[in-house]
Amino acid sequence: MHEDLLRSIRSVPDFPKKGIVFRDITTLLKDPVAFTRAADILVDRYKDAGIEKVVSVESRGYILGAVLAYRLHAGFVPVRKPGKLPAQTIREEYKLEYGSDAVEVHTDALRKGERVLLHDDLLATGGTIEATCKLVERLGGVIAGVSFLIELRFLKGRDRLQAYDVFSILKYDTE
Repeated sequence: MHEDLLRSIRSVPDFPKKGIVFRDITTLLKDPVAFTRAADILVDRYKDAGIEKVVSVESRGYILGAVLAYRLHAGFVPVRKPGKLPAQTIREEYKLEYGSDAVEVHTDALRKGERVLLHDDLLATGGTIEATCKLVERLGGVIAGVSFLIELRFLKGRDRLQAYDVFSILKYDTE
C-alpha cells in the first residue's frame, strides 16, 4: 500500500484539537520524488477515462487537482467556500458535526455531459465531496471518478459516495 508515500506524510497529534491526528501532506508535497509518484499514480488511474474537467475543492485539493488537469489535458474547475468566486454560482450546503457549511461553483464551469474527475486531498466524513458531487450533477457533469490522496477509512466517508467510483492512494484505518 505505497509504504514510501505513507512515510512521507507527517502525523501531527492533537491538531486542530485534542484527540485528532492531523495527516499533514506538506511533507509529501515538498519531496519531489513523493509528489511526482503520487501524481503519477492518479494520472495512471485516469489517463484512459476520457476526463474533460477536473473539479477540486479548496484548498489542498487544488494542488494535485491542477496537476491532474494538466497531465490529463483537461480543464480545471475550482470549488470554493461561499462568497469566494466572482461570477454567478450555485451552492450546495452540507452538514458538519455541529452546524453546516457550503461549497459553490460557477454556473458556467461545466457543459452538460462533460466527463468529470473530482479530486480532494483527503476523504474524512465525505460531506464536502458529496456536496461537490451534487454541484457537478446539477450542472450536468458526468462523474467518471472521485479521487483522494488520503482516505481516513475509520470515518466512513466512502459510505456517502457509493454511487461513484472512489479511489484513494493512502488509507488509514485508525486515528
